[in-house]
Amino acid sequence: MVLFLVSPFNTWAKEAIPVAEDPEIEKRMLALTVDLRCLVCQNESIADSRAEFSNDIRREIREQIKANKTDKEIVQFLVDRYGDFVLYNPPMKPTTILLWFGPVILFMIGLGSLVVYLRRRRLQIEDVALSPEQINEAEALLNEDKKGKNV
Repeated sequence: MVLFLVSPFNTWAKEAIPVAEDPEIEKRMLALTVDLRCLVCQNESIADSRAEFSNDIRREIREQIKANKTDKEIVQFLVDRYGDFVLYNPPMKPTTILLWFGPVILFMIGLGSLVVYLRRRRLQIEDVALSPEQINEAEALLNEDKKGKNV
């Protein structure tokens, strides 16, 4: 009976992610993947991500390290394959100019719009003068309120 209840859980278990036999390869692979973005998670580096995509990229990097490729060659291979988005710090070039300056431009547009809106709003607000009767009525109400608190 116990064996019957436990058997479905065996199918859910995954095999442990293989680690390189050589600690130097693993160290170099981790150094490379810290600066590369997981395209599935998008807010995690490939070194930190547990997505299948990141596992595949780490395996591919290990294979290229074993093939004596330089770090630049490996990164260029990934950029050629996945684009500049795979880099956390993409290079400055015409296709990535919006990545670099887009947030600043949007902030400036928003700030300018806010200033224009507030200036127009200030001009629309009319300063209303109270008549002498309204002033006397307000003073009477304030005096009533003060008398009520003193009692």
